[in-house]
Amino acid sequence: MVKYQLVGISFIIITTVILSGIIINSDEGVVVEYDPKNEHDHDHNHSEEFDNAQNENKRKVEAKDNLKIATSDEVSKGPKGGKLFTKNGFGVEVTIFEKSTPSQFRVYLYENNKPLTPTSARITITVSRFGTPSEVFNFKPNNDYLFSDQTLEKPHSFDMVINADYDGNSFRWGYSQAEAKIKIPDDILKNIGIEIRSAGPTKINPMLNLLGEIGFNEYNIVQIVPRAPGQVVAVKRQRGEHVKKGDVLAIIESPLLVELRSQLLAAKKRLNFEGINLEREKKLWEEKISAKQDYLSAQQAFNDAEIIKDLASAKLLALGIRPETVVQGKDLAIYEIRSPVSGLITGRTLANGQTLKEDAEIFTIADISNVWVQITVYEKDLNFLKIGEETVVRATASDIKGKGTISFITPLIGVTTRTATARVELDNPDGRWLPGMYVSAEVIKENIQAPIAVTVDAIQTLGDETVVFVRNGQYFATRPIRLGSSDGKMVEVLSGLSAGEQYASGNSYVIKSELGKSEASHEH
Repeated sequence: MVKYQLVGISFIIITTVILSGIIINSDEGVVVEYDPKNEHDHDHNHSEEFDNAQNENKRKVEAKDNLKIATSDEVSKGPKGGKLFTKNGFGVEVTIFEKSTPSQFRVYLYENNKPLTPTSARITITVSRFGTPSEVFNFKPNNDYLFSDQTLEKPHSFDMVINADYDGNSFRWGYSQAEAKIKIPDDILKNIGIEIRSAGPTKINPMLNLLGEIGFNEYNIVQIVPRAPGQVVAVKRQRGEHVKKGDVLAIIESPLLVELRSQLLAAKKRLNFEGINLEREKKLWEEKISAKQDYLSAQQAFNDAEIIKDLASAKLLALGIRPETVVQGKDLAIYEIRSPVSGLITGRTLANGQTLKEDAEIFTIADISNVWVQITVYEKDLNFLKIGEETVVRATASDIKGKGTISFITPLIGVTTRTATARVELDNPDGRWLPGMYVSAEVIKENIQAPIAVTVDAIQTLGDETVVFVRNGQYFATRPIRLGSSDGKMVEVLSGLSAGEQYASGNSYVIKSELGKSEASHEH
C-alpha cells in the first residue's frame, strides 16, 4: 500500500514540475504596431497579415519588414487598468468588463493622455481563436467609453486586431491575449496519461442519471379503525413490524360485540326452532291431519327467522368476525382487530386500557410489495423524460438493483427547488427496497446519432463553464462547449466544437489543475 502511495505522489510531483515549466500565463501577449512608413509598399500584404492574426508565428515572420513587434512588457497600462495602445498622440485603451455581467469589451479614447469623448473615433476589434471563425466586434458609445455590441466568450485567449479611425487617420494594432494555455510536447503526453482524440460522429445510447428516494406506493396504504367501540385489553403489534393479512393487531372488549353476538345466537336458536316446527307442520299437512294454512304459516315463520339470522351474521362480518366463530359460552365481548392486508406497520396510536371510538385511526399499514421511486428532476432535464421509459434503479449504499418504468411526472416545478418529481413504480416482492432509501436512477433512452461527440473523461468544469481542452500543434487551450445526451462513455456536443478537432482525453484534469494555478494571477 505504501509503495503505491509513493508511486502516486511521485507521479503528481513529476507532472506538476513538467507542466509548471511549460504553462504560458496571460502576461505573454504580443503587441504588433502598424508602421505607416512602409504603407505604400505593403498595403495589400499588410491587410493579409492582420487577416491571419490568429497564427502568431506566421504573423511574426510576415510582419518583420513593416511591423514593430513588442512584448507585453512594452504595453502600457491605461488609467482604467486595461491595455493602452498609442500612436502619434492618439491612444486606445482596451478593457474586458465582466463584473456581474457577461464579458464585453470596453474601450476608452485619449489624445495626448487626455480623455476623448467616445464618439470621437470609430473602433472595431477582430478576435481570432484557433479552430473557430473570427469575430468582429463593433462599438457603441455609453458615458465616457465605448462598449462592444456582443459578448466575449471565455476563455479570453485569442489574437485581436484593433482598427481605429480618428480625425481622418487610420490606426491599427495587433495583440495576442493568452489567459492560459499549455505547451505539452508529444513525448510528455503519454507519461502524464493524456490521450489525444478527434471529435466526430458516434452513436449514443443516452442515459440520464438522476437521484431519488424510495417511497411508499400511496395507493397501497391502509388506515385501520376498530369499527366497534371498546376498551383496549392487548396490543399485539408494534410500529415497524411486518404483518400478514389476518394477523391479530390488537384485542378490545366491546359491549356492542356482546349485543351483536347475542343477536346471532338468538337468531340461530329461533331458526332451529322454526325449522323443526316447519318439518312437523309439513308432515301433519301431508297426512291430512292439519290444514294447509298451518303449514304455510310455519313456512313463513322459518323464512323470517332465516332473514334475522342472516342480518345478525352480516353485522358481524362487517366487523371482520366470522359468524361460525360465535359460540355459546365464549366471551362475547372480546374483539380481535386483524390486519386486512399484508405489509409494514408504519403507524400505531393505541395503548393498553385506552377507550376507542369506532372510527379511531389506530394502525397504518403499507403494502411494500410495490414501491414508488420519487426522482428529483431538474428543470433542464424535464424534456428528456417521457412516461413509460425504462429506468434502472440502484441503491446508493448497497448493491441492490432493479428496473421499473416512469408512471408519472409532476406538472409543477417547485418555487424554491426549481425541480419536478418523476415517479417510477418498482416491484418489491422480497422487501429489499425500504422506504427512505436513497437511490440513483438511470433513464434509458433510444439510440441517437450524435454528429459531434467526445469522451466523458474529456469534460471538465472551469468556474461555471463546461469545457474541453483543444489541441493546436503542441498547445492546449480551453474551449467552452454545450453538452447534449450522454451514455456514460460518450457525450454529445451541441455547440463549441467542430468535427475533426483534437482534444485531450484521459487525464485531462492535469491540464485543468495547471490552468487553475495560473487563473489566480489572471487579469485583463
